[in-house]
Amino acid sequence: MRVYDRSDRGVKAPLASVKRSGSATANTVTEIPKVAIAPSDQASFLGIPQAELTPPVRSAIDKLLTEVQGLRNQLAGARKRIVHLEELADRDALTPVMNRRAFVRELARMIAFAERYDVPGSVIFFDVDRLKRINDAYGHAAGDAVLRRVAEVLLGKLRGSDVVGRLGGDEFGVILPQADKHAAATKAAALTGAISAEMVAWEGARLEVSVSYGVYTFAGGEEVHEALHAADQAMYAQKHQAPVQTRHV
Repeated sequence: MRVYDRSDRGVKAPLASVKRSGSATANTVTEIPKVAIAPSDQASFLGIPQAELTPPVRSAIDKLLTEVQGLRNQLAGARKRIVHLEELADRDALTPVMNRRAFVRELARMIAFAERYDVPGSVIFFDVDRLKRINDAYGHAAGDAVLRRVAEVLLGKLRGSDVVGRLGGDEFGVILPQADKHAAATKAAALTGAISAEMVAWEGARLEVSVSYGVYTFAGGEEVHEALHAADQAMYAQKHQAPVQTRHV
């Protein structure tokens, strides 16, 4: 006897064959044949099955991997050269600090930071006193030695987050992030004292070094040239202010 599935009213498909033997009934279900499935984890190299890795194929792959590694090494070397060239482009030619171009770029960035986060920052404008007199008396090499020493003192007395640059000639600039007017004035006075304590030895002579300074505190929104001009004017006022006269009676 055959049993039919009547859920489909179209074609009646037999579900199983039923055999009767005496008083006992045994149901025998016809099994669906199993399909052999190839394993998916066959050994391969770079997605190529081992069976296809013939000696010529391996040789070509080895050559390609060698070329890829060579290109990676060239790229790493190029990146190092770019970093070195960027440092050279930002460095002053005479002293171990930034040049004016790099300093102006950093000042613009700090002014934008002050505006965005509503925190003050300050810039100090330094001018080396009597450098022309030193150049005339001892030569420009002596004046260069004085400028290098001033730069070294500034670098040694500032935080890693501060920025030092030579703005040209005998002028230096310092950026103090997140420093208000009082903190900047205090730091400028301390730097001036440290520079004045230096003596530059030159061909048997001891050259005295001193600087004048001006401070400008920015809150954001200023142009770079405005901030530098304000600090320069403050320095000029200090440098040329008349000494206080004491009257004796």
